Amino acid sequence: MDVSLLVQFWVVALLLALTPGADWAYAIGAGLRAPSVIPSVLGMAFGYLIVVCVVAIGVGALVAEYPMALTVLTIVGSAYLIYLGVNTLTSKPEAATASEAPLDSAAAAQFFRGAGVSGINPKGLLLLLALLPQFTSPTGWPSAAQMLVLGGLHVANCLYIYFAVALLARRILRSQPRASAIVTRASGVIMVLIGLGILVEKAAELL
Repeated sequence: MDVSLLVQFWVVALLLALTPGADWAYAIGAGLRAPSVIPSVLGMAFGYLIVVCVVAIGVGALVAEYPMALTVLTIVGSAYLIYLGVNTLTSKPEAATASEAPLDSAAAAQFFRGAGVSGINPKGLLLLLALLPQFTSPTGWPSAAQMLVLGGLHVANCLYIYFAVALLARRILRSQPRASAIVTRASGVIMVLIGLGILVEKAAELL
């Protein structure tokens, strides 16, 4: 495996993970509202891991070959982001500190919501489909193995950064209810705007 390509990909993936977006918005919301940030962040990492595996085994190339399939995935992902954003905007602030659901059930829900945010995040999906193949070497390891390693770096970046974002949000804002409420609402707005923006962009392509 070409070490220089690996380092280049790691830098690109790190910059992408450091760019605020739907993942950041969800991580901040988890830091402010969830009993623990661990299920949410692990869920986001798991979602990206699934995408990496799909791309590595060749399904990503198959999806890219059929534009309509990619369009459907993009629309579904955008709709899910809008749903999460609206849910964040309409939920009561006290839900952040008191939940009637069992802890295990709440943790599982956070995990799968996080997996949905990253796994069908249109921007993340398209970036991995476009980026992973570009950083593989024609010699050495099989391309699938190289993409798994590169994708693993991206997942590791996301784990560190999203844990930091969620924990910083909890430490800095959770003791300030008014600021916490504002940031939570802003996170919801960001998710809705990202979802709507992608839908509008996709509609313009189809027309």
